[in-house]
Amino acid sequence: MNDPRAAATLTSSEPWSPIRRAFAILTLIFSAGLLAACGSGERYSDEAARNGILLWGNGSEPKGLDPHLVTGVPENKIISSLLEGLIAYHPTDDLQPEPGMAERWESNEDFSQWTFHLRDAQWSNGDPVRASDFVYSWERMLTPSLGAEYAEMLYILKGAEDFHQGRTTDFSTVGVKALDDKTLQVTLEGPAPFFLNMLKHYSWYPVNPRVVEAHGGMTDRQSSWSTLENYVGNGPFVLDDWVTNQIIKVRKSPTYWDRDRVKLNGVNFYPVENVTTEETMFRGGRLHLTNTVTPDKIPIFLEKMPQEMKIEPYMGVYFYRINVTRKPFDDVRVRKALAYSIDKKLLVDKVTKGGQIPATGFVPPGLKGYETSDAAEFQPELARRLLAEAGYPGGRGFPDVEILINTSEAHRKIAEALQAMWRKELDVNIGIYNQEWKVYLDSQSNLDYDLVRAGWIADYAYPNTFLDIFTTGNGNNDTGWSNQRYDTLIGRARTAQTDEQRMAILQEAEQVLMEDMPIIPIYWYTRTYLKSTLIEGWHPKALDNHPIKYVSLKAPPPPASAE
Repeated sequence: MNDPRAAATLTSSEPWSPIRRAFAILTLIFSAGLLAACGSGERYSDEAARNGILLWGNGSEPKGLDPHLVTGVPENKIISSLLEGLIAYHPTDDLQPEPGMAERWESNEDFSQWTFHLRDAQWSNGDPVRASDFVYSWERMLTPSLGAEYAEMLYILKGAEDFHQGRTTDFSTVGVKALDDKTLQVTLEGPAPFFLNMLKHYSWYPVNPRVVEAHGGMTDRQSSWSTLENYVGNGPFVLDDWVTNQIIKVRKSPTYWDRDRVKLNGVNFYPVENVTTEETMFRGGRLHLTNTVTPDKIPIFLEKMPQEMKIEPYMGVYFYRINVTRKPFDDVRVRKALAYSIDKKLLVDKVTKGGQIPATGFVPPGLKGYETSDAAEFQPELARRLLAEAGYPGGRGFPDVEILINTSEAHRKIAEALQAMWRKELDVNIGIYNQEWKVYLDSQSNLDYDLVRAGWIADYAYPNTFLDIFTTGNGNNDTGWSNQRYDTLIGRARTAQTDEQRMAILQEAEQVLMEDMPIIPIYWYTRTYLKSTLIEGWHPKALDNHPIKYVSLKAPPPPASAE
């Protein structure tokens, strides 16, 4: 999933824009709320905990809440509270499948065909959840005219790629079939023992066909089905309120099949892009969870708030995409020169400060049976030689180019550090500009950038969740890069007969990626955030997917009596 990772900030040098005015207004509102809470003797977060409402900093306003039209982490948090797939997130173990809409399942001997038995469950409008709802939803994801950026995730289904690429228009050739209302049969391109963990991702979630058809139909990207007024889900919560750039409220669903296990009465998601504002809200009793923290504040929070400051493993990679369709980045020597001239250890030690690991390849370490690449190590002398060979000796004649970031203090500091390293090692000057999350995503998709910061978080614990995205035409490629050998290797991995064969093929694919270098790995993530001591049932997880139905808030101490 695309990851904004670190909330946004606007520096004092920027004009007094409508966004800044909005933040100023929000700050006044928050301040007024804090004063009211102090006057009543109870912090707002304590009052919310007493009422069973989790207050969660979401980092960014979601691009939308249609699971088939989004790609990001901010969207995932909210969508996963509103919808549920065949397999759900386990409360403590990312590798353990948890029953969701499927109460049980079985596979054939080589894991190439799966049968799922659905439980008695309802949509929030009272409709029964049927196996045919999944067939409709997966057809929607794969229909070319919808333009789902995650459609390639479903290529593991037999015949899915041919349907999505328009080589066939008959969806019955795709390996998914409703045997009856409660039985779904899925046939894959090849053996995939890890398939159950793929199904946890929101690209596989069902939508209610009757509601989608009533609001524009399967391929309408502007459909109003996923708005506040029309949203119908099958998850533990229902959409209760949505004020753009201010708050999204979800409340416990009365129709959810496992509603007795849901401990919270609701969650308030706050799209606070300014990380300093978010930290202030947390310390002032306006949040139970932040999206992130400012890198410079990590040592302070560890000292002053050790119970609240969290640094945890996180299976993701921070990297830069390179627009290979623009000069000078159409030359692989330029791309490699930039990659080899970054001192990543210095960066994580002095700038990010969250225990991140310098990335020498794209796929993070820790995946069983997969060897981490060392192709993107710090090699400044080689970088200078490559840049000279490309026609820019000592940086002379290098054109004006810029780094695009989504508005964020942390991303700007990283960009400024890289800017300084490139100036020192290569004697080139590269600018920086920022855009808010939705515009930034569009700029990436439209290749309207030179260099752009990016983050990718594992959708499931397997290396192809990182490598699949760079195939030709993939909705998450966003580099303009295409390599037939790479595409062939990724296709072969889908039909590999053993895990060992698949790992070897994926290892070779990453070598191809690193040889062409359309991306620059920077570091492998850790998760840094603030968490209230009132939260229970929240466990560290490498994929950071927390099933909210298991989370609860313990009662805070009673407020002090006003004097």
